[in-house]
Amino acid sequence: MERWQKQLSDSVVKVKDLPFVSGSKDYMEKLEKVAEIFPIRINSYFLDQIKEENDPMWKQVVPTLEELDDFLSAEETLESDPLHEEEDMPVPELVHRYPDRVLLMLNNQCPVICRFCTRKRKIGFPGIVTRETLRQGIEYIARHPEIRDVIMSGGDPLLVPDKELERILRALREIKHLEIIRIGTRVPGTLPDRITPELCDMLKKYHPLYANLHFNHPAEITPEVEAACNRLADAGIPLGSQTVLLKGVNDDVEIMKELMHKLLKIRIKPYYLYQADMTVGTDHFRTRIEKGLEIIRGLQGHTSGMGVPYYVIDTPGGGGKVRLLPDTVVEFNDREILVRNFEGKVFRYPQPTEKTQKNTVLDPTVVPSSGKLCELA
Repeated sequence: MERWQKQLSDSVVKVKDLPFVSGSKDYMEKLEKVAEIFPIRINSYFLDQIKEENDPMWKQVVPTLEELDDFLSAEETLESDPLHEEEDMPVPELVHRYPDRVLLMLNNQCPVICRFCTRKRKIGFPGIVTRETLRQGIEYIARHPEIRDVIMSGGDPLLVPDKELERILRALREIKHLEIIRIGTRVPGTLPDRITPELCDMLKKYHPLYANLHFNHPAEITPEVEAACNRLADAGIPLGSQTVLLKGVNDDVEIMKELMHKLLKIRIKPYYLYQADMTVGTDHFRTRIEKGLEIIRGLQGHTSGMGVPYYVIDTPGGGGKVRLLPDTVVEFNDREILVRNFEGKVFRYPQPTEKTQKNTVLDPTVVPSSGKLCELA
């Protein structure tokens, strides 16, 4: 048994084994009820990263009674499948929402079960993803030449054994119209020993291959995680990150800036900052939209553009991702556009006209807080 497999087999899966959790008989019985609805898994590596109750690592993986409260008092707007993935599954466990790409679920197991997971209805339960669902998914991709991009997801695809994962990659690479394969995974940050040299040697045979990794807090970037990400990057796999905005975990400009800086240092390009999905049992993690915009505003101009992710809502009801921006566009018309920079100053950018395009170079202008236009010195 490899080290990562031992860490996985030593996972906490029962309430009685949870770190820093104790209480009355009634309290523990209610937590057991939470675990019946939403399973628990914390592998031994990630367990070691939890230092105390309610720290950012603890909050991501340890169940609380708030999940049960959210479940029992769910409004109509909270759903087990808030993104309506099931409605966009032409075959089991394959989501075809966008014209040229699909999401293929390889399994429904994860190295840790995140308490805010958008697929809480699936993760940790047996028998959902099978060889038969994978066969149907790969055959569907082969029959649809408009599909040029597949995202391997789950669960976590990197928990699939190397030989089985290679079988899937080989089958996908035999599809001539499929150009890009992406892996969506939280393994490098939660079970880094899984990223073995053997795995990386296998993966690099199937380029172009990309990986979107999931990180939520700077404390997740440990020496083990850095080594794992370096192995993937050295295998020629471009790395991006996806972060979920979580109340009490990372809803702070400085925490988010530190995370983005640490990601860039280990060759991971920040890609998405997700507004938390409206999944039953997770409402206590959601922030107001203004908080996400505040964080993006606090990153823009105060760190490299490389460190500013797209802030997106994956829209309820299956509408897909929509990018949210701070109020950078103040006003625009046929003559000009007024834009606001990271300092709150407003600048005028003239629209091109036939005359200006041929003869004129315009000076930049700034609009001070008074709203009056004036030339910059």
